[in-house]
Amino acid sequence: MNYLETTPTAHPEYRDEKHQRIMKLHDDAEFRALSNAWRTMALERKYMNNFSWLGRPLIQLPQDAMAMQEIIWQVKPDLIIETGIAHGGSLILSASMLQLIGHGEVLGVDIEIRPHNRAEIEAHPLGHRIKMIEGSSIAPEVVAQVRAAAQGKQKVLVCLDSNHTHEHVLGELNAYADLVTSGSYCVVFDTFVEDMPAETEWPGRYWGKGNNPKTAVWEYLKSHPEFEIDHSVEDRLLVTSAPDGFLRRR
Repeated sequence: MNYLETTPTAHPEYRDEKHQRIMKLHDDAEFRALSNAWRTMALERKYMNNFSWLGRPLIQLPQDAMAMQEIIWQVKPDLIIETGIAHGGSLILSASMLQLIGHGEVLGVDIEIRPHNRAEIEAHPLGHRIKMIEGSSIAPEVVAQVRAAAQGKQKVLVCLDSNHTHEHVLGELNAYADLVTSGSYCVVFDTFVEDMPAETEWPGRYWGKGNNPKTAVWEYLKSHPEFEIDHSVEDRLLVTSAPDGFLRRR
């Protein structure tokens, strides 16, 4: 059962028509190729740096922000764990959804939280729903703190968006994916690195084709059948930084 099938919607005819349309997009090779080409050009132009959420920069494709609000509204988690904070826009997006839902908190982890970003996040009207940990997301002491925060939570959602090397993301999956509760998600961002043209350069970065979040997802899923790739999310978006990255726990 995928995300679409578990999403409440207004009228059965509308739901079924939407489902059939998205299924057709799955096999629409021309539209998918165009979407991938657009995403490549968007990355070259830093298009995803153009946006904000409630005043904080959100370095994300708008389509992925739309997907996250849908997932959060459906799951209604008690805790959202996010690795990678940057300017805090994603934390604020998650916190805003939890505020609407009426419960829950966001726990952000980053190896470096710049003082001005921490101050702005903490001073934000939604800052009371956010906690942050500074340190490597795969460091044992950080993992222990995150796992302690998840204790007793009935619904947990995890988003991975920090260092994008295969080794690091696989380490994050091994550290946090088992905290995801049944029916919720582990969303792995920037899996699209694997799909970029071979000549793509990543200045100052250590990831690339064959060494990225998507290869880590593929490796993790080999031994974790409790997760499945929810292709219905990607098929609906077409333009996403997380192809094969929306992992739903059965």
